[in-house]
Amino acid sequence: MMKLTVFKFWRCESGAVTIDWVVLTAAIVGLGLVVVVPIGHTTGQGAQQIGTQISELNSGYRNN
Repeated sequence: MMKLTVFKFWRCESGAVTIDWVVLTAAIVGLGLVVVVPIGHTTGQGAQQIGTQISELNSGYRNN
């Protein structure tokens, strides 16, 4: 009797789809982070440099 119950449990595939989706979702999130983090860091540095250059520009009526 116990052997039959263990065998049924071993052959049951109802939870396998959930595990597949969890692994697939984790892989997609991981790959997204691998791509987004370096791009975000580089973009932040570029925005900072542009902001510095804009703040150093002479503009307005008193700076002519």
